[in-house]
Amino acid sequence: MSSADDRESILSRVRGALAPLHERAAMPDYTTEISVMRAMMGSRDALTVFTERIALVNGLALTDPAALVARLRENQWLCGYCDPALWPSLAPYFGADFKVDTAYDRKRVDDYAFGITRAAAAIAETGTIVLNDATTSRRLAALTPWVHIAVVERARIFADLPEAVAALGPDSNVIWVTGPSKTADVEGILIEGVHGPGIQIALVV
Repeated sequence: MSSADDRESILSRVRGALAPLHERAAMPDYTTEISVMRAMMGSRDALTVFTERIALVNGLALTDPAALVARLRENQWLCGYCDPALWPSLAPYFGADFKVDTAYDRKRVDDYAFGITRAAAAIAETGTIVLNDATTSRRLAALTPWVHIAVVERARIFADLPEAVAALGPDSNVIWVTGPSKTADVEGILIEGVHGPGIQIALVV
């Protein structure tokens, strides 16, 4: 039996177990009073706060595609993937020295130095990027390259977690990305880029 058959067998059993359930369990209640960021922000722009906070978790926020491409070129990150919906607007910034695919080839995972995907939102309070199934074209492109670039709309930068949750809707598969992948399992030493990207960039458009 192939791995695809194994996968389908497992998923069919899961679907069968879920079939008798008429509706999903209700989301737990939470209070917006736990958040203090909206009051602290006052008249400060959400993008400014997000830029500060993502830097504190070793991420980076950019608003200029040309600056992004310059950073990729400077570090010789010249091969990558870009969401096909984003490529028409970003392509003019990339030169002939880049090799950018708009179809993610799982057999060439190690070739991709960067992946550019869409983000569902961002959270100013924590410098968090929000990814979900509805906007992420290829999950592997957000997880396997050393550099992940999440393109987020400025209007989708929310002040805090409760505001983001209220706006995101019922998507059942959401990933909260706060800076590069990290672990401190070994000797309590913080290491970045072990389980995912070592560099996390938000391109705000």
